[in-house]
Amino acid sequence: MIEEDPRILELRKMRARAIEGGGAERTARQKAKGKMTSRERVEKLLDPGTFNELEPFITHQGDEMHLLTETYLGDGVITGYGQIDGRTVYVYSQDFTIYGGTLSEMQSHKICRVMDLAVRNGAPFISLIDSGGARIQEGVRSLGGYAEIFRRNAQYSGVVPQISVMLGPCAGGAAYSPALTDLIIMVEKQSFMFLTGPEVIKAVTGEVIDAESLGGTDIHTGVSGVAHLAMHSEQEALAMARYFLSYLPSNNVENPPYAKTADPATRMDEELNHIIPLDPTSPYIMHQVIERIVDQGTFLELQPNWARNAIIGLARIGGHSVGIVGQEPAAMAGVIDIDASDKMTRFVRMCDCFNIPIVTFVDSPGFLPGIAQEHSGIIRHGAKLLYAYSEATVPKVCIITRKAYGGAYVVMSSKYLGTDVTYAWPSAEIAVLGAEGAANILFKRQIEAASDPAAERKKLAEEYRAKFNNPYYAASGGYVDDIIEPKETRPKIIAALSALRDKFAPAPPRKHGNIPV
Repeated sequence: MIEEDPRILELRKMRARAIEGGGAERTARQKAKGKMTSRERVEKLLDPGTFNELEPFITHQGDEMHLLTETYLGDGVITGYGQIDGRTVYVYSQDFTIYGGTLSEMQSHKICRVMDLAVRNGAPFISLIDSGGARIQEGVRSLGGYAEIFRRNAQYSGVVPQISVMLGPCAGGAAYSPALTDLIIMVEKQSFMFLTGPEVIKAVTGEVIDAESLGGTDIHTGVSGVAHLAMHSEQEALAMARYFLSYLPSNNVENPPYAKTADPATRMDEELNHIIPLDPTSPYIMHQVIERIVDQGTFLELQPNWARNAIIGLARIGGHSVGIVGQEPAAMAGVIDIDASDKMTRFVRMCDCFNIPIVTFVDSPGFLPGIAQEHSGIIRHGAKLLYAYSEATVPKVCIITRKAYGGAYVVMSSKYLGTDVTYAWPSAEIAVLGAEGAANILFKRQIEAASDPAAERKKLAEEYRAKFNNPYYAASGGYVDDIIEPKETRPKIIAALSALRDKFAPAPPRKHGNIPV
């Protein structure tokens, strides 16, 4: 009988110790909260059997005050690579059972290592975050570690997709890393994000608030706009990360993956011809328009609960990934405000980063008027959207379904911002402003002098609407490429994107532009 090599036995012992994390007791407490372990999360995220761990034997190094009484292999984070749907991805998963998942100098080293490998190999990078923030015992070492991560988040932005899945707390400066990534997914009642926690806020300002009300999912998906999606469970959050990646290429020099579809490219939906009310003041639901045009069941809306007057999301049309941008007339009449501008801007730029064509559906009466909006910089925020569309070099197709007034017409992928194909529905109204407002300005004296000002205003508004607020006037000047029946929209978009597949529109040489942040 051959005796086991003691060196092999020692390796197995060390591997077993690394897998234990913070120990059985702390793992049990994690489980009691309904949370998965850091390793279970990695296994759930990746294709079965594909995970390869890196640097599992690293331990903390900087503890001059000797406050870290125990040493744990891996130092609170699991890093490595595996596959999602057969494509390589790099991942790190913080282990809350080891010093609360707090970031140390060596934990940062591990995370930065896989980030660098992801970029060198043109593969997406996924962060599974569950951390109490910086490890205080290490002082500036931990802060420097965060800075190393943040710098990579910024430098690698637009090079490979970066996804953050929030599976626990994310406190202090730790919140900046996910904020720099392309997608943030949170878990209801489990994940939190804030720079200063409830106790610090109470001590400094006297305000009393709990973690959920300060930085829970409802806040970040509905009020702040920091997060994109909130899921009911960790399993759903990890599944969503996989699903999101199915729309994106692995890096900025690849095209998005193609998915076969049984939805015919020639399909026309007769219901679209009846979806716009004859009364221009009556709302309809733009989400229904989008669902009827894209490949059935493929629309993945992002940030659905924030700035609901704007719509963004990924979908497939003819099997190809597209970015969808639009207004929701059923919410604030589709007006564009500061939050809507920011929401659409970030999404347009993400699509342009990863070679995803942009399809824009326009129905907006303009920018939201008001003192608060003006004082808060609606000009600057609206200029971001203008900048994003002008800068984007991917194929761009625009469909004007109804109102395209004033600045809203210009910034929403208008033809002379570089949009490749612009279609208008017969219901489109393309003008500086609505007929009533135009009549009030253009014919003010005539209306005031009339024996019946209300009737005169109505008559003049109708004359203005008949002449200007229709798609044919815009088409006569070349501002739209064609006027189509709504039911023709799907095959028209597919044909346009097919013709634009080899589009080449290099930007002028420069270091980078200066977007009005």
